[in-house]
Amino acid sequence: MSALLFITTTCIQCTYVANYSRDVRQSNKQIEIKIQIFLILQLRTRAVYEVFERMAYYGISSNLVLYLTKKMHQGVVPSANNVTNWVGTIWMTPIIGAYVADAHLGRYRTFMVASVIYLSGMILLTLAVSLPALRPPKCGAGTADPDCVHKATSEQLGVFFLALYILAVGTGGTKPNISTIGADQFDDAHPRERAHKLSFFNWWMFSIFFGTLFANTVLVYIQDTVGWAVGYALPTLGLAVSIAVFTAGTPFYRHKPTSAESPFAKMARVIVAAARKLDVPVPVDPRDLHELDAEHYAKRNVAPLPHTPNLSVLSKAAVKTGAATSRWSLSTVTQVEETKQMLKMLPVLAITFVPSAMMAQINTLFVKQGTTLDRHVGRHFEIPPASLQGFVTISMLLAVVLYDRAFMPFARRVTANPRGISLLQRMSVGLVIHILIMAIASLTERHRLAVARDHGLYDSKGTTVPLTIFVLLPQFVLMGVADAFLEVAKIEFFYDQAPEGMKSLGTSYAMTSLGIGNFLSSALLSAVSHITRRHGRTGWILNNLNASRLDKYYAFFAILNCANLVAFFFVCRFYVYNAEVSHVVDAGSSKQKREVPMAMQPPAVGAVDATL
Repeated sequence: MSALLFITTTCIQCTYVANYSRDVRQSNKQIEIKIQIFLILQLRTRAVYEVFERMAYYGISSNLVLYLTKKMHQGVVPSANNVTNWVGTIWMTPIIGAYVADAHLGRYRTFMVASVIYLSGMILLTLAVSLPALRPPKCGAGTADPDCVHKATSEQLGVFFLALYILAVGTGGTKPNISTIGADQFDDAHPRERAHKLSFFNWWMFSIFFGTLFANTVLVYIQDTVGWAVGYALPTLGLAVSIAVFTAGTPFYRHKPTSAESPFAKMARVIVAAARKLDVPVPVDPRDLHELDAEHYAKRNVAPLPHTPNLSVLSKAAVKTGAATSRWSLSTVTQVEETKQMLKMLPVLAITFVPSAMMAQINTLFVKQGTTLDRHVGRHFEIPPASLQGFVTISMLLAVVLYDRAFMPFARRVTANPRGISLLQRMSVGLVIHILIMAIASLTERHRLAVARDHGLYDSKGTTVPLTIFVLLPQFVLMGVADAFLEVAKIEFFYDQAPEGMKSLGTSYAMTSLGIGNFLSSALLSAVSHITRRHGRTGWILNNLNASRLDKYYAFFAILNCANLVAFFFVCRFYVYNAEVSHVVDAGSSKQKREVPMAMQPPAVGAVDATL
């Protein structure tokens, strides 16, 4: 594991060392060497935590549906819904953690408290799978059996799910802050740091998916063959080590101050103030709107945001009406623009719910499909069904490297966009791939059912279909490629487009997308299962997958993705990127010049996004 960790952190470091070494040769300035060392130390400690945290999370989620069916003796639909409901909660709690970080404790302290809670949940979960008193006795051959009389007691279920949801609370404080802390280490006022920040999220995702790869291969194999106690104890130990490593790097971090107030309260006041003045016209000259003087922002080391014409109804909150001076009656232009930036991202957020629901199938139905197929590699070795998720990680890693090292430089020369293509365009590629994934999954499942019928296995439970598990490989590999486009662009988009004082909240939008997507998956699975059983029909999703019609269910998802893509193009057509607020800095001096805020909208961005 130490070798894996070394490779992970080194991959990130080599990228920045190479780039910064080139810059150092060009500038021949000692300050560049200091920046290089500074960033390496910071990135190492964060990468260590992400590797182990992803190992812990995916070590649980990848195989959780099998634990619930084989060890807790639940049916396919209840176990799949329990997995997606838990994963949904995991990705919903970050919005609370983001609020606490932005308004109260700050990103670093929120992360530290939440990481201890996370570790406590892992310890309890390890005990729940280890102690015989906390799990029901075996049924039959240890496989899922809907007729098993040895059901888990309410106390056993209570302890197990309590541990899972303690993890969800811990995740709420760690996920929106660890990547945000990482991005905060780049100084936007420094030209070279700002340039390298454009690749940060690519390599950040690259690093954390090494932990995912270890979980989806080694850990799930240990859980299936050695035991669940060892399979959960290893990531628990790794998480404890990662927290210690992250804490040791504290002296090297850049800590940004918290906002003076809750981001939700600021947005609420802007909305209320605008509602109170719906009949008041917005002045033609933006200088007539309410704004604080430059000294106020200089003391806080931030820049005011310029007025924009979009969502003009909210600009009414900054209109001066004489007597109205209450914070609920009058807002500054900067407060109004911050609210605009957070609200205008909501339609983009809504479009990501459907692909997030598609991703939930990896941990549930895709894995259950694998249990029905021939898993032999050679005569004696059988791969765990959940190990196919490792191909998601591998393809994602390769796609990220190719995207960052080959595609971005080429596209940058063509479009003049610093990112190569815009974030929304990158997301659209991922959405198209999701359609292809579900179409392939539907055809593959239809083939699996045909083989099962040809061999008389329609009514057989627990019987292996004479078809290799690797027929499922295309849908897993393509899911990794889709992640390289959609998921990386999504987290970068919500971070980049959020105002400075609400970065954690913006990052939590990406987590919320995954959370709601998993809840949507649960709702769709339950609804389809119920509707297709009406009037005495067999139903599409049964405990016996050979008698189910998952091919129709996946085809339904493909159609849903097509409709979602059309909606995405409509949303992109009207989305306006934020003007970027920068500072004039003398990079050649150890002291900064007087900071002068200025709005910079790259002309290529608007032109590129117009094609959407």
